[in-house]
Amino acid sequence: MKDSLFLQAAFSNLTERPPVWMMRQAGRFMPEYWEIKNKYSFLEMCKTPEIAADVTMLPVDLLGIDAAILFSDILVTGEAMGGDLSFTAGVGPKFANPVRTQADIDNLKTDVGDGLQYVADAIKVIQQRLNGSIPLIGFAGAPFTVMSYLVEGGSSKDFKLTKLMLHNHPEMAHQLLSKIATVTADYLNLQIEAGVNAVQIFDSWALALSWDDYSEFSHRYIVEIISKLKRKDIPVISFCKGSSVFAPLMAQAKPDVVSIDWNVDLLDIKKRLPQGVAVQGNLDPHILYADKPVIKDRIHRLFERMRNEPGFIFNLGHGIMPDIPFDNVKYAIEVVKEFRY
Repeated sequence: MKDSLFLQAAFSNLTERPPVWMMRQAGRFMPEYWEIKNKYSFLEMCKTPEIAADVTMLPVDLLGIDAAILFSDILVTGEAMGGDLSFTAGVGPKFANPVRTQADIDNLKTDVGDGLQYVADAIKVIQQRLNGSIPLIGFAGAPFTVMSYLVEGGSSKDFKLTKLMLHNHPEMAHQLLSKIATVTADYLNLQIEAGVNAVQIFDSWALALSWDDYSEFSHRYIVEIISKLKRKDIPVISFCKGSSVFAPLMAQAKPDVVSIDWNVDLLDIKKRLPQGVAVQGNLDPHILYADKPVIKDRIHRLFERMRNEPGFIFNLGHGIMPDIPFDNVKYAIEVVKEFRY
């Protein structure tokens, strides 16, 4: 793994070209994914190690990316804690027993390693298949994002119930976030022990928060999680939607990499981060809908901006959308891999 461009860049070294992987790279834009998905439910796919490995390997085999990411979901921690989780086509994730009272919070479990053992089993299968070719990234949802699903009972446009808990009952919110943080740190360490080569923390809904609320109800728990990780030789990537705003604070949690959304100039934000913190990003995923000359131009424009900057991993500012043409994604990765500084 010492020759991995991804790991070199994650530890803030200059690489001959930017390494590339893409959030949601094993997803619904691939026909091969649907061949598997049409046979199993989403949770069956996550919980069956061989199937999770099959899906994880799709972008490795079909796209030739520089890092694989474990096929799973950020809400498996919420389920392991006692959430009644289901996924419905066109609706998304649902918790049938939302967490809204003190009793609900008290009932959540924190000793859940046995309930997440299937993830460790999947990691071992995937690493056998990768056979040292490229690194495997593990991941978890950040406490605020997982909390929002537990409290709302599913996806939300305005996070009204979550914010009401933060503002009217902050002590309850902190108890809930503290429990999720404990589980998340243990879960990431379980993945590290099972053999992942890097981990990423996804705070997908941080952008819903003001600066003060992000600091109090998200950042402090990410600090706690990262401080507990057995991270020797394992880079830690911190991502949130809103990283163009929160990046300086995110860096204070001491991740190795801050993953940046597409709303900011990447070089500008990198220069505002401490030395030794790498950046990942930050192409607007909508560009992958565009014509191939546009895709190439935008990638090259970003690379010229980041020329000779150590610690740069190419990624999207968020995940691939399901209806982006597969050929465009493959072409984007070819453009990256052909580039040389």
